[in-house]
Amino acid sequence: MTTKVGVVVFPGSNCEHDVVEALQGLGADAELLWHGDATVGDVDAIVLPGGFAHGDYLRPGAIARFSPIMVSITDFAAAGGPVVGICNGFQVLTEAGLLPGALQKNSGSRFLCAPADLIVASAQSALTCATNVGDVVRLPINHFEGNYTCSAETLQELRAEDRIVLRYVSNPNGSIDDIAGVCSAGRNVVGLMPHPERACDPLLGSDDGRRLLGSLLATAGSRLPA
Repeated sequence: MTTKVGVVVFPGSNCEHDVVEALQGLGADAELLWHGDATVGDVDAIVLPGGFAHGDYLRPGAIARFSPIMVSITDFAAAGGPVVGICNGFQVLTEAGLLPGALQKNSGSRFLCAPADLIVASAQSALTCATNVGDVVRLPINHFEGNYTCSAETLQELRAEDRIVLRYVSNPNGSIDDIAGVCSAGRNVVGLMPHPERACDPLLGSDDGRRLLGSLLATAGSRLPA
């Protein structure tokens, strides 16, 4: 049975087709879901892609978290369904309370667009289960507000529960503890600022993103009926 992935589109999203192409290249059935939909349908996994949802008015993700589809996504995640937020999608997940912490302006208030080396800090998540702790992957970053922050108590909890999934080798944006990605307590909801969908072809500099998106499909596939 082919894994079916829904890719959510908000007004201002601009990476949805990149995500669909990357997932289809891995053998998945990927389809676009409009933010105004009341349900996610019968998908096996969900991706919130990058972009500028609602123009990033107020702050990134602050309006998108109220989109009708977020109710269904929250229910899907609560039932153990794998959900990944990439860049702006990560910001939406934190605003929606599906992931802890927040994303603020990069240190130096500079927009960043460059390759970034990341260390896999946990292989126990929906996005890293096909990797090993200590693996280094190269993915591009493309953000202005990717500086991850959280309270000292939350950081201690993330460390203790092995929920920091990716760290920057050389921190580009000032994120606390070099964090590039975190997961939920259930390990099925993951957010990261770098773009795995843009690293799926060695001709573009790296295909390391295939390992991460492949992890997502493996997680979703494990929930399918035999």
